[in-house]
Amino acid sequence: MPEQHASAASAVSAQSASDSGLSNPVGLDAAWARIRGRLREEVGEAEYRTWLRQLTLAGVEGEEAIVHVPTRFLRDWLRGQYGDRLRALWQAEAVGVRRVDIRVASAGAPAREAEAAPAPAAVEPAEPAARQAPEAAKPDPRGTDSRGADSRGDWAAPLDPRFTFDSFIVGKPNEFAHACARRVAEKPNSPGFNPLFLYGGVGLGKTHLMHSIAWAIREPQAGGTGRSVAYMSAEKFMYRFIAALRSQSTMEFKESLRSVDVLMIDDLQFLIGKDNTQEEFFHTFNALVDQGKQIVVSSDKPPSDLAGLEDRLRTRLGCGMVADIHATTYELRISILESKAATAGVDVPARVLEFLAHKITSNVRELEGALNRLIAHANLFGRPVTLESCQEVLHDILRAHDRRVTIEEIQKRVAEHYNIRLTDMSSARRARNVARPRQVAMYLSKQLTSRSLPEIGRRFGNRDHTTVMHAVSRVAELMQGDAGFAEDVELLRRMLET
Repeated sequence: MPEQHASAASAVSAQSASDSGLSNPVGLDAAWARIRGRLREEVGEAEYRTWLRQLTLAGVEGEEAIVHVPTRFLRDWLRGQYGDRLRALWQAEAVGVRRVDIRVASAGAPAREAEAAPAPAAVEPAEPAARQAPEAAKPDPRGTDSRGADSRGDWAAPLDPRFTFDSFIVGKPNEFAHACARRVAEKPNSPGFNPLFLYGGVGLGKTHLMHSIAWAIREPQAGGTGRSVAYMSAEKFMYRFIAALRSQSTMEFKESLRSVDVLMIDDLQFLIGKDNTQEEFFHTFNALVDQGKQIVVSSDKPPSDLAGLEDRLRTRLGCGMVADIHATTYELRISILESKAATAGVDVPARVLEFLAHKITSNVRELEGALNRLIAHANLFGRPVTLESCQEVLHDILRAHDRRVTIEEIQKRVAEHYNIRLTDMSSARRARNVARPRQVAMYLSKQLTSRSLPEIGRRFGNRDHTTVMHAVSRVAELMQGDAGFAEDVELLRRMLET
């Protein structure tokens, strides 16, 4: 049999010389090395080592390049995620190649390059095929060997190296969820913390905390290896369950998931209405809890509000620790922006950060994306980051967050900005530290609303319309003579304008 494999490989290589435009096997290997190099540059080192490092070239047959991978799961994943890109890169190297076939390498099949082949010690012979993981044959993206930490990479999604506890910004809206996540990471299966159920709106940090827990648990423990972790979305859990049903390998599916130390399922709400998958998850849940294994789940709602989940599953999910992540506060958004700007090594003026924190309030991902876009624009064109450039570059994002401003909102924002009480806006106090902010609020009410002067006066403690006229003219006069004051008013206007 080995002689047959060798003969087949030689025939494939010979065919490649005549049909692909590559004159010899050396040229074929060189082309493959260039393709791998481009893939590494495009996807980054962590992604490459997670998914693409185990690709090996078998040869070129006619118009088809043939590459091998060690498992069926890796084959299916790469076909869906990288198939088109591989084909494009091959076509750029060899005009005769029109297709790329990703196959599971058969036992004894030769690889064209030793660097790409999995290390023999990385695959444990006792493991079923479905449990031979793409991550088991390579170093962890963070530099530690993941074989002991996660030998079930076939079932687990890759972890983002950016999402760790060190990079998570803690504030009042998320401090309880963060503390619970830390507790589970340090002491899995602590009484009262199994399962840990994290919930909150989109882009508030649930996935970040999930990845942080997984990274911390997978770190090698004192005197041994890290615990095994299977992290995946609820959608992937469902697809893997369906695939196991179709291939009649449900026992392997059950064994693989129930043999991990920690099971983490993200976006559980995806299972609503999917009764068979819920049934399997329920039994997996019970099996792991009975074995003293930790479960961590995230969703957009608390268990009690997940209508469509079976009652017995909702009850089990709610019997552990349920921790919510609230909408971000202004202070937390500022902290997040300051941290991201410092990490990027770019000087972003405080007024720009304040402007973004006021304008983009609902989604941390969108907030970070806006800052990244602003920084990239400044770097590409060599321009400083300013309020003007911020409004120009992010006009589409800011427009999506625009809303009709009211006098009440203006009063509240101005009071917060000048650190006075909201009631001072309508009080009779005439101290300068109160009167000036009140005049600014009147000025902005005239500029940003369609309300008449008498109506504006009524909202400020039943003042006469002439008082409003004086405030508007006085603020305009001060703005012309005091650049700092003008900048303050302009910042407030930008944060409030529709």
